[in-house]
Amino acid sequence: MAFTEALKPGHSEDVEATLTLPGMRVAASASVEAVPSFEQAYDVYFDFVWRAMRRLGVHEAAIEDAVHDAFLVVHRQLPRFEGRSTLKTWLYGIALRVARDYRRRDRRKGGLQALNDDISAEGRTPEEASADHEAVRLLDRVLSELDEDKREAYVLAEIEGMNVPEIAELVRVNLNTLYSRLRIARTHVETRLQRLLEERP
Repeated sequence: MAFTEALKPGHSEDVEATLTLPGMRVAASASVEAVPSFEQAYDVYFDFVWRAMRRLGVHEAAIEDAVHDAFLVVHRQLPRFEGRSTLKTWLYGIALRVARDYRRRDRRKGGLQALNDDISAEGRTPEEASADHEAVRLLDRVLSELDEDKREAYVLAEIEGMNVPEIAELVRVNLNTLYSRLRIARTHVETRLQRLLEERP
């Protein structure tokens, strides 16, 4: 299994932003995504936002607070959601900004804690679950060596599977800059993971 596969949500977890829920407000244009109530958005996307905070390096002990803060922003801003991106992308943008704030607080307190490597072992053998936990630990170690911008680019592209133009719009940089960050991040991750594997007994 590839290292990034261990962090990717399963199909059942990854609820598409275009899911229509009972009682959704539908925008005037048929091409614009239906907008859920806050309660619906919270129920559907809570796990997604939690995973985003973890992958983006929020201190484990602070994830609950970070998710709470993100949904406070969602509560205030959801009535103004215009459907210019998918709801999932919009939510990820909020999570990204909140995660940045929390990482900065952690740095002022003396550093970041490793990502929680708790991955559900449902449907896996003990050996497979152990391999996944090890993959998460190694990837976290390597990602922690990247600066903030490159880590975000790698997580969004390689773990969340977003395309580069979408990420560029989300993090508000031009395409060339983002391609450069992503290239450096991919090279670093690949090289360091290979070295760490070779060093294992």
